[in-house]
Amino acid sequence: MLKKLLATTFILFSTIAFAQDTIQKQTTALDTTKLTVCYTVGYAIPAVIISNYHISNRPLDAPASISIVSAKDIQRNDNTNIATVLNTLPGVQMQSGAINTNRISIRGIGARTPYGTNKIRAFYGSIPLTSGDSETTIEDIDLEVINKIEVIKGPLSSLYGAGLGGAILIDPKYATGERSTATVSATAGSFGLLKNTYNYGYNTKSGSLNINYHKLESDGWRKNSSYYREGVTLAGDLFRKESSKLTYFGNYTYMKAYIPSSVSKTSFDNNPRAAAPTWAASKGYEQYHSYMGGLAYDFKITNWLSNATSVFINAKDSYEPRPFDILKQNSTGYGGRTQFTGNTKLGAIATHFIAGIEYFKDGYDGGTLENNYQDNNGNGTLQGDRLTANKQDRDFINAFAQLRLEFSKKLELQAGVNYNKTSFNLNNTFHASAASTQNYSYDGIWSPQVSLLFKPSEYQTVYASLSRGFSLPAIEETLTASGTINPNIKPENGYNIELGTKQFYFDRKLYLDLSLYRMEINDLLVAQRVGDDQYIGVNAGKTLHQGIEASASYIIPLTYNLETASGWTLIPYTALSVGKYEFKEFVNNDIDYSGNDLTGVPSTKVNAGLTLNIPHGLYLSSDYYYTGTTPINDANTVYNSSYNLLNAKAGWRYTTGFGLGLHISAGVNNITDTHYASMVLVNATGANGAPPRYYYPGLPVNYYGNMGVSYNF
Repeated sequence: MLKKLLATTFILFSTIAFAQDTIQKQTTALDTTKLTVCYTVGYAIPAVIISNYHISNRPLDAPASISIVSAKDIQRNDNTNIATVLNTLPGVQMQSGAINTNRISIRGIGARTPYGTNKIRAFYGSIPLTSGDSETTIEDIDLEVINKIEVIKGPLSSLYGAGLGGAILIDPKYATGERSTATVSATAGSFGLLKNTYNYGYNTKSGSLNINYHKLESDGWRKNSSYYREGVTLAGDLFRKESSKLTYFGNYTYMKAYIPSSVSKTSFDNNPRAAAPTWAASKGYEQYHSYMGGLAYDFKITNWLSNATSVFINAKDSYEPRPFDILKQNSTGYGGRTQFTGNTKLGAIATHFIAGIEYFKDGYDGGTLENNYQDNNGNGTLQGDRLTANKQDRDFINAFAQLRLEFSKKLELQAGVNYNKTSFNLNNTFHASAASTQNYSYDGIWSPQVSLLFKPSEYQTVYASLSRGFSLPAIEETLTASGTINPNIKPENGYNIELGTKQFYFDRKLYLDLSLYRMEINDLLVAQRVGDDQYIGVNAGKTLHQGIEASASYIIPLTYNLETASGWTLIPYTALSVGKYEFKEFVNNDIDYSGNDLTGVPSTKVNAGLTLNIPHGLYLSSDYYYTGTTPINDANTVYNSSYNLLNAKAGWRYTTGFGLGLHISAGVNNITDTHYASMVLVNATGANGAPPRYYYPGLPVNYYGNMGVSYNF
């Protein structure tokens, strides 16, 4: 199967090469400023501006592997699940057991996390989506309020701090033009999928207002898997001038999702719609209210120096009845970040710099209670006595600086450093007689980064980089089985070496990206199960992550009218990730796993697809996904099988001369009705002699339709 996939990739590259000769004269003659800007699965023409978190604003000038996802890329599917978009990117895997059950890993980092995502930092605008306990949740952000997403692979620690895997930057969508825009869209699909979105945007010379409301619900295709979410997002800017502006953001989300959990191999093969028996009997679910808000002020101090300062707050109140207990959690985080950006000269050398500091404080108040669902006559959750309770406050400071020296138009050096200091205290508040308070802090962590970038031409870049990163333990990983702080736990850390090139050809129609990397992680954090859903952290060894990522996208104008700036265009893309991920040194519970494949990471991932734009607003798109076999226990005795998925979508966009727009689309996911596991629970164990429950069954073939209406006035 892998040979066939590689052959398919080779054929696609060969087709691109053959097309170069046949359309070169045509593409050279075209006025490319009239072509629609297209990011095509993460890549764009160089006019695209990347986040101001970077020291440079062009992807070509960034000596790192950066994938960019546009709003159009996000709309390649049903506008409900970001996993289908992120999984088209090389080196990125987002496993999705349900809309509310996800795990993101980048280059194998984070793949062994039992539930959720850590070791990756994420931001929505200037507001961190990563909590102080290292957990990252991006599923609450409605896809229709996102302008673009940047995925930075590897530990660019000089600007992002904790995050061995990298960072995900989500850029909010704002109204454009001096006008008002109202949009209504509705999506309906298989298994009771229904989403309604209402958006209003207003923009003037001095400010903007954007407000969005969305409601998403689904019956779910498995037992005990219904889902409901609604949210409101408010964003915009005020006091906008040539040299300054104040940006604001707020988001509220309510979510309630029933949990089918993972199932055994027998159930996965014979009855994938079933929920885990205890979760079905207890009618387990997750429910929370989530709030985020922030202000950011950008100010140009002089013609060579500017400042961006932001403050933010987030809070989450969650309630999760499970078969073995009820988990109640309340967390609140707040902080601020200030960053100075400047341009000057050191003699004849053009110099650019970023320097700043970030402070974050996170408070956690949680515990467990009895779930007496077995005494509730089949009605599910019945809350009982309290079992545990504790509070933890964590705060950290990141100080960072980065320098870019342009020795010539072809050669430049970038270097940076980050300093992190993290401390926390734990209050065991249950049973007054045993109450205790502990304080602890990690030693300060210095993370340097240096890279050399060479540009043979304006649209070609070759770079080499060396960087160090780290990831802080999650709250449960800092505790012993008795609930006290474990002073022996250390943050994971490692060095990343990367070589890469980014190149455009044929008047920027063809984009190629290639990167090779090697990262060794020390003080590997291992989650050891000590209860039904209780884990403790152990530093158990080293892992080695090395691989190659290659991708290409091509804008092929089949026919083109210079007067109307329209015509037939074909946009193919392909992406390939091949890696060797292994335990270099790993002893856990006196068992030596050194040399084994790293759990939860496929060695091969292939993506390909195309978009066909047709005159009069018609388009067709298709995406192909291949995921190789994945080890799901440390002993490598159990692997999740490889699988292939194929999605397709067709749509029509129409805009009248008086501001009314219409967008109608329909699509199908998993066209071949492949039976596969969309997420796995690594190192699962079975209770009371039952077989391990490794598998979250993926959706079978499913359909959806969407209709959106917009009006500019």
